[in-house]
Amino acid sequence: MDAKLKVAVLGTGIMGAAMARNIQRAGHDVSVWNRDPAKTKPLVAQGARRAATPAEAVEAADVVLTMLHDAAAVEEVIRSAAPGVRPGAAWVQSTTVGAQDAPSLAALASEFGLDLVEAPVSGTRAPAEAGQLLVLAAGPEPVRHRVAPVLDAVGARTIWTGDDPATGSAARLKLVVNSWVIATSNAAGEVVALAQALGVDPQQFLGVLDGGPLDLPYLRTKMDLILNDGLEPASFAVDTARKDAHLIVDAAAGQGLKLDGAVAYAARLDRVAGQGRTKQDMAAAYFASY
Repeated sequence: MDAKLKVAVLGTGIMGAAMARNIQRAGHDVSVWNRDPAKTKPLVAQGARRAATPAEAVEAADVVLTMLHDAAAVEEVIRSAAPGVRPGAAWVQSTTVGAQDAPSLAALASEFGLDLVEAPVSGTRAPAEAGQLLVLAAGPEPVRHRVAPVLDAVGARTIWTGDDPATGSAARLKLVVNSWVIATSNAAGEVVALAQALGVDPQQFLGVLDGGPLDLPYLRTKMDLILNDGLEPASFAVDTARKDAHLIVDAAAGQGLKLDGAVAYAARLDRVAGQGRTKQDMAAAYFASY
C-alpha cells in the first residue's frame, strides 16, 4: 500500500461489512454507517469508526464506498452524506443497479463534486469475507489509481469495462453475470424438488454429473444449502436476488428481449419472498416448487 486512505463505507450488510473489514485489514482508516446501527458493531469492535449519519461517515474521506440495496437507496444516502463530502473525493459505487441508473448516479456524483467509479462486485459472502471478490469497474484513469488500494483490498482482481461510469458498462456486465448466477441457483432448487418428487436421491444426480462437463461447483453449493438446512445466514439473500432478477428482466425488455427463464426466476423469488423467506439464501427458491 502506497498510502493510508480514509475510507467511508456506507452500507454494512452481508457484502458491505466484509468489504469494510478487508479495507481495514489492508491498513486504511475506515468509518462505517448503516441504517441499522447494530450491523456496524462487529466492525467497530475491530477498530472501525461508527458514524451516526452518512454525512458524519464521509467527513474527510478520501474514498466513499456505497454497498446498499438499490439505486434509490444509493441516491438517498449520498444526498444525506453530501454535507460532509470533501470535494474531489472518490466514490466507489458497488451497489448492483440497473444500467438505466448509471447516468443519474453520474449526475449525482457531479452535483456533489465526487469522482465516480462504477464498481459492482461479483461474489457472495465467502469470497467477500476472504477479499476475493471480482470487481467490475468503470472510471477514468486518474481516479482508477486513487481507488486501486480499496479495490485491491476487497477483490482478487478488477476488470475495467470502460472510462465513463455514466454509460453503465460495469452495471450491464454485472446484470449479465447475475443472470447466470440466478439461473443456476434456481436450477439447483428445481433439480432437488424434482428428484425428491420422483423418489430419486439428489446425490445420485450429482454422481451422474461427477467429473463431467455438466458438473458445476456452484450447483453443488446451492443444492447443499437446500439439503442440509443451510439457507441462513444467506450468502446471497432472496430479497437482493429478487431485486436483481427484476433489473435483469427490465434490462432485457428495454432492448426488446423477452427472457422467459429470467421472468420465471423473478416470479419464483417473488413467491418465496411472499413466504417470508426474504433473508434466506436465494437457494430458497426451491420452496417455490411447492
